[in-house]
Amino acid sequence: MITQLMACIDGSRQAGAVCDLAGWASLRLSAPLTLLHVLDQSQYIHEADFSGYLGLEGRRELLQELSRLDERRSRLAVEQGKLILAAARERVLAAGVTRVECLQRHGALVDNLAELEQDERLLVLGAYGEQSSESLARLGSQVEQVVRALHQPMLVAQPEFRTPQKAMLAYDGSAGSRRGLALLAQSPLLQGLELHLLLVGKIDGEHRALLEEAQALLTQAGVEAFALVLPGEPELVLPRYQQDNGIDLMVMGAYGHSRLRRWLLGSTTTAMLRTIRVPLLVLR
Repeated sequence: MITQLMACIDGSRQAGAVCDLAGWASLRLSAPLTLLHVLDQSQYIHEADFSGYLGLEGRRELLQELSRLDERRSRLAVEQGKLILAAARERVLAAGVTRVECLQRHGALVDNLAELEQDERLLVLGAYGEQSSESLARLGSQVEQVVRALHQPMLVAQPEFRTPQKAMLAYDGSAGSRRGLALLAQSPLLQGLELHLLLVGKIDGEHRALLEEAQALLTQAGVEAFALVLPGEPELVLPRYQQDNGIDLMVMGAYGHSRLRRWLLGSTTTAMLRTIRVPLLVLR
């Protein structure tokens, strides 16, 4: 059961959407929210070697000045991070969240998240990092690293947020997907939303039986869902279904060795994030 949330906040233009999505989830789950800002030293300290161009004395003076500049950059980065966290806190408080903490750490994002990982926590982060843009091939690379490194569910925000009304769960019938389905059935996160349960694959009796079993589990938990088996490839079928049916939130599992997992953790992660343009809930 998810009892805590952590949202990764940076200076990117989608930080507001991350706050809004995290606030929405916090209210739905009645769970406290921690806002995390990670200072990556490589982003604000720049090293250069001028030893081949300067005499010894000149080099010493320059290195001392560079050291002082790095110290100032570091202090400014810390202060900027505090301002970012303060603005994020004000935003989620204005949305109605009452239990909010702020945390600032140094180092790589993935390393910090691994240290802070908890089984009962939902992680919220943006699809685009502070150092990337929609036009860059790096889109989705940070998300993929986090998905691979962590074992907790996570919500991936897109640049624009709207309150979800319809959710789509991609199901493959594996043991991991059943665990994910059970987690959703017990959670208030998707209660009241129009839920679409999809299995992408050959339309046959086996797949229909798997889907009926999943639908029955949700029904027992009081969750009504449309259930469909659709032929084709997940990377084509799921985005098209999302767009055609106005799905606000996609749910997938990063488990097993299914085509869904290979898609989510494979080279098409970038294309998937760019195509769906809605938040993605990744279950582990």
